[in-house]
Amino acid sequence: MASRLYAWARWAARRRGRVVAVWLLLLAVVGGLGITLHGKVTTQFTVPGIESQRAQDLLEQKFPEASGGTARVVFAAPKGSQLTDPTARKAMGASLEKATGIAGVIRVTDPVQARAIAPGGRIGYADVQFKDEAAKVPQSAKDALSEAMAPAESAGLEVEFGGSAMQPVTEVGGPAEIVGVVAAFAVLAFALSSLVAAGLPLLTALVGVAIGVLGVQFASRFVEMTNTATVLALMIGLAVGIDYALFIISRHREQLADPEQDVEDSIARAVATAGGAVVFAGATVIIALAALAVTGIPFLTVMGLAAAATVLLAVLVAVSLVPAVLALFGERLRPRARRTKERAPGAWGLAWARAVTRKPLLVVLAGVIGLLALAVPARDLRLGLPSFASQPADTTQHKSYDLLSEGFGPGFNATLTAVVDSEGIPACERTTTVTELRRTLAADPGVAAVAQPVSNADAGLTVVAVVPKTGPDARATTDLVHRLRADAPEVAKAGGTLYIAGATAAGIDVSGKLSDALPLFVAIIVILALILLTIAFRSLLVPLKAALGFLLSIAASLGATVWVFQQGHLNGLLDIPSAGPVTSFLPVLLIGVLFGLAMDYEVFLVSRMREHYEHTGDAAGAVTRGVASSGRVVSAAALIMAAVFGGFVFNNDPIIKSIGFALAFGVLIDAFVVRMTLVPAVMALLGRRAWGLPGPLDRITPDVDIEGAKLPPRAAADRQTADRHPVTTH
Repeated sequence: MASRLYAWARWAARRRGRVVAVWLLLLAVVGGLGITLHGKVTTQFTVPGIESQRAQDLLEQKFPEASGGTARVVFAAPKGSQLTDPTARKAMGASLEKATGIAGVIRVTDPVQARAIAPGGRIGYADVQFKDEAAKVPQSAKDALSEAMAPAESAGLEVEFGGSAMQPVTEVGGPAEIVGVVAAFAVLAFALSSLVAAGLPLLTALVGVAIGVLGVQFASRFVEMTNTATVLALMIGLAVGIDYALFIISRHREQLADPEQDVEDSIARAVATAGGAVVFAGATVIIALAALAVTGIPFLTVMGLAAAATVLLAVLVAVSLVPAVLALFGERLRPRARRTKERAPGAWGLAWARAVTRKPLLVVLAGVIGLLALAVPARDLRLGLPSFASQPADTTQHKSYDLLSEGFGPGFNATLTAVVDSEGIPACERTTTVTELRRTLAADPGVAAVAQPVSNADAGLTVVAVVPKTGPDARATTDLVHRLRADAPEVAKAGGTLYIAGATAAGIDVSGKLSDALPLFVAIIVILALILLTIAFRSLLVPLKAALGFLLSIAASLGATVWVFQQGHLNGLLDIPSAGPVTSFLPVLLIGVLFGLAMDYEVFLVSRMREHYEHTGDAAGAVTRGVASSGRVVSAAALIMAAVFGGFVFNNDPIIKSIGFALAFGVLIDAFVVRMTLVPAVMALLGRRAWGLPGPLDRITPDVDIEGAKLPPRAAADRQTADRHPVTTH
């Protein structure tokens, strides 16, 4: 692989103008398609086959007027006043009358007539029912509804919005994300000791991530995807794009420190060595993200494939656009003569390696115990989808949640929908069956109230609203859903089918589906790590050590995420409005992404160790020299990743916030505790045994040569090549 990459990089360097032009043309074409022909993303996380989704499909088929999206308009009178006061009631009536004229609205309830005013009379709500399902309600209709409430607001009423049709739009590119990119640039400038060189990874990464994200937006025209998919593609594509370019540019400048080193040869060697590690590491990220398809959950599959496509572009940019850009800058990237202070980072890496390998067993025990301690909160992991309580406190969704909880109790925001398909029940027995079911539902100790049944035209489908006593994020609500579903056999005896649905039940179903898929996904990832690293390093112990370290990183990351988001620590610092279950697909996503990133650091760190071992045969020296050679760039790469991911921690979307935190924390733990500390210590304990394969396995394992051991001797100042194909610029 190294020889082919070497030849490819020389070709790209010699034809640098054409390579850059092709990438810019691709950016223009894909950008045009993504901007002008993009589809519409959804905020709904649906999973075919789960009970709540089957109920939704049934409603759309047999009771369409009950399946559309709902905007819940919450009214609150000033302290000391009531919504039933003549002025307030008149203002509400005028606003709701305007709402009936909005395109797509099929029904608007009146708070007084529907008895939707809380005890005390200060808080009430009206439901605005749309013809379309929640995800398809246009923004223009939502804006019109907000404008229709002007009379109520003019009368002094507080008006807030909730309901399935009023999901907030995820936005990125705010100050926090920009600060993350600026921090990444600062790390690059320190790592590369050059502002010009520091700008190149950002420039090339932005080209790749722009093509990736705009391509994903264009794909959304043909494939249904959530808004989280594009944000995840941006987040991961930007982080790996910067890191991959950093690895190659850092190796290039390291080689150019030799004044006799030819620029073109240095570019080719950097791509053949560091670029080989980039290709291998990128392949692990792509495979891990694509493996999300094994969960059998469409939105997660699309999310993984979108991010994988962006990572693929980052790899292609690193091995084609980066060498072309390096050739354009030529001699300007050659570092000045090194001073003692410029050698300090390498000296620091050497000192660190000697420190952790001096008493390796003690280091391993301390590191493992520390990671296990961080993982302790993960024992209480609960999965779910964020409710409106998780939205920022100043949003209308959060305010509507608080008002409804204040007026009607916490369970009102967790209202369940019992759907009874009574097609198989004789017409004369349907009313009796539904009445008995309603009585059974109301008798459950976790139920606060049960509404009157509402049936479709032929009474073949009946909907009953069930209000729990606890909120949507409470464990008791999850237990209630399971208990209510236990009543299904009683309905089945009469010939019907009972479904427990609604947004809360859907979140519980999605979480259960993902929990079931987690063990298989973890097994696939670990086996994949063992196979790929066995091929990369022709060793059994190195892959085993890497896989165990990865599992420790995952456990620590999940523990920290539970401690912060579920148990409510650091809420003020991270601007988390409310503690609640961890986002249901975060563990699967974290495992897939962190696996790829962990293997990045493993490959870049251990490949330098193996490179030294191949040339010297000194196992102990290879560990210290490998850390000294790659420690600086691996540390910089991890800090860049953490800066990019950390910028998303302050995003308003609770899902993006938790993903950003988990990835940032996981990267820091994996890079600095596992790869930079535990890996050298374990390698020191293993010695020469780390680099061996049993004879039969050695014969069948392909030799990919990611270290470049089989490259031809270095063409130091190859004048003939320079004369034929000059790449230097002044």
